[in-house]
Amino acid sequence: MEWQEIFLKDFDGQAAVEILIRTLVMFAFVLLLLRASGKKGVRQLSIFEVAIIIALGSAAGDPMFHKDDAIVPSLVVFAVILGFYRLLTWLAAKYEKFESVLEGDPVVIIENGEIVLNNKGKSTFAKDEFFAEMRGKGIEHMGQVRLGILETNGTVSFFFFPDEEVLPGLPVLPPTHYEECAEVPRDGEYSCCYCGGTERLTAGKHTCKRCEQKRWVKSLTSKRIT
Repeated sequence: MEWQEIFLKDFDGQAAVEILIRTLVMFAFVLLLLRASGKKGVRQLSIFEVAIIIALGSAAGDPMFHKDDAIVPSLVVFAVILGFYRLLTWLAAKYEKFESVLEGDPVVIIENGEIVLNNKGKSTFAKDEFFAEMRGKGIEHMGQVRLGILETNGTVSFFFFPDEEVLPGLPVLPPTHYEECAEVPRDGEYSCCYCGGTERLTAGKHTCKRCEQKRWVKSLTSKRIT
């Protein structure tokens, strides 16, 4: 087995210098185009803009190390992508329906301390990821949240109850910090582990009225610490 053929082949010092120049040029143009888009960070990108980034990466990648791919044609691709992006953003600003199709719409995930369900009684998002977002905002349980909205750029917005209006709610802490049960051990306020629906239950087995699941956890009632 020829290790040099596998790892180096025709690669030499001249090829290294050429790759260095190509990479620096293409990377600089990627940065310039992203700067021209007006975005400050990845969390501000919509799905459409992520697609633009993927297209840019494809256009920039080959000229970085393929000798047969010239830089100028890739820069033409960059210009087309930027022009297309500007056109679509102009249309989105001018026509609200077009913006909705292009960017999507915000989605209400939590309302009045409970997970919003679809018409089949199921949640429409990855609960663990959303709980991680909540913990990052200092939220201990869902009863503290009046509205939780997943924005089109992937960020999450929360609107809270005043302290005097906080409801009993489902803990969003890691599972090691609370105990799930299929049978309620004693009377009290309990929250469904799947949808956050909170009910006052007596000891025994119960089915959630909202999602028809049967696992419960003791509700928390603590106020937010700000």
